[in-house]
Amino acid sequence: MHERALPASPNWYCSRCSDVNGSGLLGVGAKNNIFLIDVSASSCRVTGALVGHKDLVTGFSFCQHAGQSHICVSSSNDGTIRFWDSDSKVLIREQVAHQNSVAAVHWSPVDKNLVVSGDEKGIVVCHWYHTGDTASFFPEPRTIFCITCSPHTWSSVAVGYKDGMIVLIDVSKKGEVLYRLRGHDDEIHSLAWSPLVSEDALCTRLEDMEATSGESAGDEKASYLASGSKDQTLRIWSTVKGKSVMTMKLPYLKKRGSAVDPGVKERLWLHVHWPKGRPTQLVSSCFGGELVMWDLTRTGKQRWTLFGTSSEGQNHSRITFNMSSFHLQDDRELLISTSMDREIKCWDLASLDCCWTLPTLGGFVYALSFSPVGAGCLALGVGDNMIRVWNTLTTQNQYDTRSFWQGIKSKVTALAWHPKKEGSLSFGTDDGKVGIYEVFSNRPPQISSSYHRKTVYTLAWGPPVPPMSFGAAGGKPSLSLYSCSGEGIILQHDPYKLSGEASDIDKLIRDTNNIKHKLSPHTDLSWKPDGKVVAIGNEDGCIEVYEAPSLRLLCSIQQHHKIINVLRWHPDLDGPSELRCLLASGSSNATVYVHDLRSVIENPPESPAVLTEPYRRLCGHTAKITGMAWSPHHEARLVTVSYDGTAQVWDVLQEAAVSNYRGHVGYLLCVDWSPVDPDVIWTGGKDFTLQEWKVSKQEFTKPPKGKKMVDLKEKMKTNTKQKKKNKKAPGAGGAAPPEANGEHVAGGGKVAKGHEPSGEDEEDEVGSTNSPVPPSATFEAQRKSFTAVKSKDKPDLNLLKKKKPRSMLPLSTAMDHRPKEDLLQDCVTLASVRHSSAPPAGCVPGQGEHIHLGLFSDRQALYHMFETEEEGHVEAGHYDSVVYLRLWSGDLEGALQLAAEKGELSDHLLSIAPMAGFEVWSRTVEAFVKQLCLQEQYLKAASHLLSLNKLYEAVGLLRSHKLYREAIALVKARLPADEPVLKELYTCWAATLEKDGHFSAAAKCYLAAGASFDAAKVIARKNDFSSLRTAADLARISGEVALARSLALRCAKDLVAAQDWIGAQEVLSSQESLLVHRLHFCVAELMTAMPVASRVASQPGEHRISLQDRVRDTWQELFGVSQSSAGHRNAGALLQELTSAESPTPTANIPLRQVQLYSSLHLTRAVLSWLLGDDGQLIKELWQAVAWLRDAGHFYISAELCRWLFPDGDVSVCFRKHSTVLHHTEEEPKAAAKSLQAFVQYHRLYEHWWSNSIRIQSGVPLPAADPGPGNKAEGEAVNGDASEEGAGPASREKLDFDASALLSERHAACQAAQRSMGEIQKRLAGMVLKHSRAQGGQLDPGENEPNAQISASKEPSDSQGTTDVGQHPEDPETLLSLSAKMSEHQKRLVDLPVTIKMYPHPDVVECCLVLLHLSKSSPSVSESLRQKAKDLLRKHGTDASAFKATQQFLPSQSSVDGEKHFHCTDVC
Repeated sequence: MHERALPASPNWYCSRCSDVNGSGLLGVGAKNNIFLIDVSASSCRVTGALVGHKDLVTGFSFCQHAGQSHICVSSSNDGTIRFWDSDSKVLIREQVAHQNSVAAVHWSPVDKNLVVSGDEKGIVVCHWYHTGDTASFFPEPRTIFCITCSPHTWSSVAVGYKDGMIVLIDVSKKGEVLYRLRGHDDEIHSLAWSPLVSEDALCTRLEDMEATSGESAGDEKASYLASGSKDQTLRIWSTVKGKSVMTMKLPYLKKRGSAVDPGVKERLWLHVHWPKGRPTQLVSSCFGGELVMWDLTRTGKQRWTLFGTSSEGQNHSRITFNMSSFHLQDDRELLISTSMDREIKCWDLASLDCCWTLPTLGGFVYALSFSPVGAGCLALGVGDNMIRVWNTLTTQNQYDTRSFWQGIKSKVTALAWHPKKEGSLSFGTDDGKVGIYEVFSNRPPQISSSYHRKTVYTLAWGPPVPPMSFGAAGGKPSLSLYSCSGEGIILQHDPYKLSGEASDIDKLIRDTNNIKHKLSPHTDLSWKPDGKVVAIGNEDGCIEVYEAPSLRLLCSIQQHHKIINVLRWHPDLDGPSELRCLLASGSSNATVYVHDLRSVIENPPESPAVLTEPYRRLCGHTAKITGMAWSPHHEARLVTVSYDGTAQVWDVLQEAAVSNYRGHVGYLLCVDWSPVDPDVIWTGGKDFTLQEWKVSKQEFTKPPKGKKMVDLKEKMKTNTKQKKKNKKAPGAGGAAPPEANGEHVAGGGKVAKGHEPSGEDEEDEVGSTNSPVPPSATFEAQRKSFTAVKSKDKPDLNLLKKKKPRSMLPLSTAMDHRPKEDLLQDCVTLASVRHSSAPPAGCVPGQGEHIHLGLFSDRQALYHMFETEEEGHVEAGHYDSVVYLRLWSGDLEGALQLAAEKGELSDHLLSIAPMAGFEVWSRTVEAFVKQLCLQEQYLKAASHLLSLNKLYEAVGLLRSHKLYREAIALVKARLPADEPVLKELYTCWAATLEKDGHFSAAAKCYLAAGASFDAAKVIARKNDFSSLRTAADLARISGEVALARSLALRCAKDLVAAQDWIGAQEVLSSQESLLVHRLHFCVAELMTAMPVASRVASQPGEHRISLQDRVRDTWQELFGVSQSSAGHRNAGALLQELTSAESPTPTANIPLRQVQLYSSLHLTRAVLSWLLGDDGQLIKELWQAVAWLRDAGHFYISAELCRWLFPDGDVSVCFRKHSTVLHHTEEEPKAAAKSLQAFVQYHRLYEHWWSNSIRIQSGVPLPAADPGPGNKAEGEAVNGDASEEGAGPASREKLDFDASALLSERHAACQAAQRSMGEIQKRLAGMVLKHSRAQGGQLDPGENEPNAQISASKEPSDSQGTTDVGQHPEDPETLLSLSAKMSEHQKRLVDLPVTIKMYPHPDVVECCLVLLHLSKSSPSVSESLRQKAKDLLRKHGTDASAFKATQQFLPSQSSVDGEKHFHCTDVC
């Protein structure tokens, strides 16, 4: 439809908002539309737009598959994904799978049906084009910035996030995350996959020099991924390893003669593009909009090449957002880039030169004007704060434009070329600025010092009027610049002295025409080309024509009834003179009027003429007229543009429509006729586009019809009074059924009053459209966007106007919306009331049908009106309005009382309550406090209580709602420090915090309340190391000594359990009273460091320094504790304190570390006893230290401790280094020493036995021994089943200790009695079980009889082993006989000394067996020792557990010599 066009600027800060398909069709997302541009190597052409999104387009992608390349997809902030046919420019399908703004979309290069999109909340959605199905994933709870599908594997998708994270997901596995690529520190702006399938091409140049080729061989679809981030780096990622393999920092390029400062954080968007035919080259954007080509195989710092270096001005001047490339038929590859500088550039990737540049527009096109001097020079005033000057006649560059932005800083809403001076362009802006640009110079513009308060509507050059006087002196043209703005005034500026003050022409108009009343605000002006008269349009629809230079009023045209938007005089052509006085006017109604003012201008009347009929009437538009232009080539041909979205060409004389242009989306704002081509017209509008079109090529001749047009035609035909308007027209704003030119059309709706195009819901950068998809409904949707008609569709939030506040006087206001006749009658009635002594019958102003007249009558009538309005507000529930009405009428107390009853009190009412007195104010405050509490505004309620000096009530209010922090702050600020309520608040708050688990905060509250003990206790509740240590320090500082000791010791024990010995000592070191525990833990640490592995090959005397010596030396060195220490280091005091420590009975269930800790406790007591010289207590504590490990079942560690305590094997020598020999006189220490010595020998006995056994089994010869009678046993095995023939005489070794201490007669008797009692107890338990089973058999003989028989049959065999040697199995056993035996054994135990039971020896029978066994292979066991062992076995080894083993060594039992030898595994 159009020839050339400047499209809207591509959207900013989108990762992929443009794309190009294989045939060279470029799609660019701009605002809420997608513009389609046909690109080639030499030129480009805008071919159309895809219209339908209701919000900003955020993503666009073509399907790159053959046969489907015309299909494309787009995403938007409206949450929709739309599929389009770019050939027919229609919507195929819309999907609403997202609940939030969609951030990115991409069509898979592998799967022609897969489209992947992501929104700002992190939701990723897969769309299947052929079925319409969707699948949603949520890989990461982050904001998505970009999405790119792999060109090699259909299921692999890379997602870039705002926080710098990159995630690779597999959409075939429900969005499973394959890799999380971490390395960037800021937003991921772009992602690009390598065009190569493998990762082999760059292996030699990657920072990671590992062999990636081997890894990628296993995955044929592996590929590199490039990313660009706001952190100013590019990274190349290996998708095989899931990590970065190359990082490139953006170069700082010189720009405008100066270098970029790296320390200044500039605006940056880093887009990366990997060209399809260049696997080793990567294109990226840079800081100032430059494009650079990275050679990924090059070494050194200069790894990049700058685009556009062959000539100046090729690069973008601001940051670049998107890039896409395609191949031409000659195999050249072109790159398309979009930038913040509002230009689209095409680059040749072979030469890196710019092929062409397409300017774009970032705002409404408010004004366009061709220069009357420079042919084809078109100026554009755009809402992006810039002026474009386009040389439309150049042949080499079809889009040769220059942009001017200096000194503007606002929307450019008006333009006017100087009629005679080439390149002099005046401009007006939205903020009221007027200036002049010299477009052929580089100087900044001249700005007028006189500013308008509102938007500049129109600029015009004309002859000067008083008080300015120019003349032609000095060659200056006698022309002034006139500006008209939104505040309704016209200023005259001196173009050569813009710094001077401009003059308001209204003063001259009043003076010349002797006008006393207020002039109507001006909205437009137009000077006749010959400069003789000027036409001024007003806000009331009146057009006034003044004669220059005095501005005498010639005539007033009163045809329009709405604001005048545009006036245009017919140009001075060579045609008929009667056309030169034609004036065309357009207003906010849809009709264009043409007036013939020839008679008025040629023969000025003495008094101003009033014209009420137009020369021609042009009807067809359905919305307000915004611009027009006369053809400079035709006679009486006019083009007009309107809010109905069309441009209309008229034959004025015939009042006929010639051509209608509908190529814009949205309303039009400006138009101009080409000065060189009679068939070309230029238009611009709300869709951010400028379009060139030919009159002869348009399909339609008239604007689309609608309800508005039908009403206008009926009005002209009937020429009668306007009918009464319904409050809601049945078809207002809807589409009418008539068709025009074979197309269903939509009419114009209700239009907004006022000539303020700059304020009509414009969004310069990211404007939005509410246009539906079908082209036939485009204008209907545009019309609906600017009417008050409600739609079922979701409204565009950007177009919604501010909600009108509710009226305080709705009943009287409603009376002003009655029919016109009733309103006129009200005027007559009011005049009668005011000027007649007796009002009309039945008329009481302020009541009934005349309620609205109370506003225009006396005060009594106003009060009547208020009463009626109050009743209406009460019925509607608007009590706040009732309050204000009472307030206005002076009933302040009543207003406050009503507001308090209805809960409508406010800060404003409370502020005026003092006017009614202190009591009223107090009651109001109390009522407001209750209201605020109901509204849960407790802080505000407490503050108001303070105004009544109710401090305690305010504190109680805050406390009752658990606002302790605020309550405490209030008390501390207003009350003394010793106020009891303060401590209560702290205590209550601490209890609440403690209950919620906020122990640290609770402790602070307890401290503030003076409860240091509770503070320490609450911190200790966390029960970790740091909390316990802090609690101990807190208690110590606060003087809670006992608690501090308890907590410190508790913390130290936990640290010891964790083997943190240093930490435990540090905790205890802060308190001197815990020195004894430091000593204890020191001993425990030394014991833990003691080797725990059993040393079967070690010999006695290997450890020359005993553990006690080490402990004593360490204490003296680190803690200063010795025999001579005094004070808190005195050994007696330390021992007394340590004696109270708990030491439970050893069991097998206690962990080893705890057992060692208890054992070290006794060892600590032993060393302290030695320092005091108490040998008896020393030996008893040493016995306890060893017994703890033995009784807890840790035999090896017990043996090791014995070796460390007594390296020489003599318990009487405890301290070798200090030459101490123990001498015991009391029975108990003697018994303890003997027991301890027996256990030391016991461990050494087993050590000797195991050492021989290991050497014999391994074949290692032992030291030679003297031959003796025991050589006969040398062939017997240690375990009874292995031969020792190879050992020879060298296998004999003597015992190096006295084993006689192990063979104690009294201990053997005690142990035998204890074993016998254990056996008897087992028999008794068996009898009880048998008896219970028999009792069960009596209850159910049929069931339990077999079980009883089985038990009876088994019982004799079970009891065989429990009988004594001399008793036969068949001897009967009864409960009485067993009890007698038990008593006998107990009597034997009682007769034994207490020390025998208190300090036991090792099992004597076991020791006898081991010694006799050793005697078979070694002569080291003397004959007397063997004989004593045999005697003890005969006497005390008769029990069943040892009977079988004793038979091997007793002569009377020779019958069992052939049996297996005794195994000692059970004994061990």
